[in-house]
Amino acid sequence: MYSLKKTTEKLLGELLIERKVISKKDCDKALDIQRERGGLIGEILVELGLVKEENIAQAVTAQYGFPYLPLANYEIGPEIVKIIPENVCAQYCLIPIDKIGGNLTIAMSNPLNQEAVEDIEELTKCTVQIFVATTTDIRNAIAKYYKNK
Repeated sequence: MYSLKKTTEKLLGELLIERKVISKKDCDKALDIQRERGGLIGEILVELGLVKEENIAQAVTAQYGFPYLPLANYEIGPEIVKIIPENVCAQYCLIPIDKIGGNLTIAMSNPLNQEAVEDIEELTKCTVQIFVATTTDIRNAIAKYYKNK
């Protein structure tokens, strides 16, 4: 069973302010938009052009203790890619990275998506270990590794 434990009680916005990535005013603006239309605060900050995806990924790693993995220079073996179908990877914005025994390592943009992790565990019959990567990195990896499938 997948369970999350924060390594800090600070909210994402607070971490970004503390790291001087955004101002309190920027955070308040994004929170207003979130209250209006919903969505994830990190995605709203990226849409507004106030932060880079990497800033959000690194803050989430600090918040929950997931390791951050930039995928641009990472090679994924063809046997690993076959473990999870492309449509599932695209649906949950994740990609398999490695498998050792019954442990499957995945990179995902939203490691808080408990449903995605449980579905991957059910699909693969593996215990999932999570790395955080940016949405762009994962989409690029999916395009690269699944293009000939």
